[in-house]
Amino acid sequence: MIDILNSINYTPFLLSFKLAGITTLILFILCLPLAWYLSQTTSKSKPFLEAITALPIVLPPSVIGFYILYALSYNSPIGAFFKETLGIDLIFNFTGLVIASCFYSLPFMVQPLQSGFESLNKNMLEASYISGKSRFTTVLKVALPNIKPALMTAIIVTFAHTVGEFGVVLMIGGSIPDETKVASVAIYEMVEIMDYTSAHIYSGIMLVMSFLVLLGVYTFNQKQKFSGFIK
Repeated sequence: MIDILNSINYTPFLLSFKLAGITTLILFILCLPLAWYLSQTTSKSKPFLEAITALPIVLPPSVIGFYILYALSYNSPIGAFFKETLGIDLIFNFTGLVIASCFYSLPFMVQPLQSGFESLNKNMLEASYISGKSRFTTVLKVALPNIKPALMTAIIVTFAHTVGEFGVVLMIGGSIPDETKVASVAIYEMVEIMDYTSAHIYSGIMLVMSFLVLLGVYTFNQKQKFSGFIK
C-alpha cells in the first residue's frame, strides 16, 4: 500500500485544487453583487439574467467548451487582443482554464447566494438602511453573517464542482503535464491506456474527497438549522 501511495503523481490533484481555489475566489468576488442584485430587484429583466446565469447547468459541456474555446482563440477579438497586445495565450494553459472554470461554475456560486439573500428578513435590511448604513456595509455586516449556510454551500459546491469538471477543462486546456493536466483529465487518460489500477486509485481519491465535501456542507447546514431552532 505504501509503495502504491508513493507512486502516485499528486501534481494533477494539486492543479485541480489550485484551479478550484482561484476560481472560487474570483466567482465569490464577482457573484456577490450579482446575487444581491438578483435577490433585491423587481426588474422585468430578472428572469433573463437568471436564465443566463443558469445556462451552464443545462448546456452540455461540449457546447460551453466550444464557445469558450472560440472566444479565447486567436480567431476571436478577445483572444487576438490578449495575444497581440499582452502576449498571453488563453488556450491550452492554466489562465484559460481559470477563465473557463469561472463560466461553467458561475451558477453554483450565484444561486445559493441569491437564495440566501432572498430568505433574509426585509425588516432587518430596512433597519440597516434607516440607521445610515450603506448598501455595501449592509451586505457585508448584516446580510452575509445571516446567510452562513447559503454562503458555505456556495463556496464549497463551487470548489467541488470545479475540481470535478472534465469536458470543458479538456477542451480548453488539453492535457499538458504540470500545466493543465488536472485530476479528471489524468483519470480519463489512465482509462484510455487501460491502466485501471491507477484509475481506481485516482478515482477513489476523488470519490472520498467529494463525499467529504458534501458531508461537510450538510453537517454545517444541519448545525446552523439546529442552532437557529434553539435560539
